[in-house]
Amino acid sequence: MKTLATAFAGMMGACLLVSTPVLAASSYDPFGTGGDDYYPETEYSQPSYNPYGYQGTVGQGAQAAPQAQVAPIPREIVSFRSEYKPGTVVVSTAERRLYFVMPNGEAIRYGVGVGRPGFTWSGTKTVTAKREWPSWTPPAAMIARRPDLPRYMAGGVENPLGARAMYIGNTEYRIHGSNEPDTIGQAVSSGCIRMTNDDVTDLYERVKVGAKVVVLN
Repeated sequence: MKTLATAFAGMMGACLLVSTPVLAASSYDPFGTGGDDYYPETEYSQPSYNPYGYQGTVGQGAQAAPQAQVAPIPREIVSFRSEYKPGTVVVSTAERRLYFVMPNGEAIRYGVGVGRPGFTWSGTKTVTAKREWPSWTPPAAMIARRPDLPRYMAGGVENPLGARAMYIGNTEYRIHGSNEPDTIGQAVSSGCIRMTNDDVTDLYERVKVGAKVVVLN
């Protein structure tokens, strides 16, 4: 019994570590200066598909099912030498990483999914809105490519925008969560920046409406 309790305590400790950024072991310089197609045909073409295997109805928000997700790419606090002010979000498309700039030359680094070839973009925008468990209305261009997609999906665990979304400028792009955590670190989207639900919730609490978002190729 004592062995079982010890093992359980170790598991709980590991779970708690996942939810907070860890300090990277060494200094890191990311710049060397020192609207998505969410439904793959093979998975979502079946009406009964449920990404977590839970029973429930699409669009029930956070109450539809618990979140059981572990970030495949750990959050880290890294050295970040740049001219960007604290509070800025910097996305490195090539690295498939997002940096939230903090004071004292540091940033929180997250793994992200980015636009696939032909759907990448770059520029400087601002966060114009934030939403918890956002609904999803696929844009017309996406419907043209994938006429099988729903025209509207209420927020919830089955919604491809995940737990949180931050809307970028007057574009159709968002920084948002995902119900496909295995796509983080890949180039798979139609231009949106994907994060795990755990990571996007962490970032959501830090980023303010009006914050600068810099997307680099």
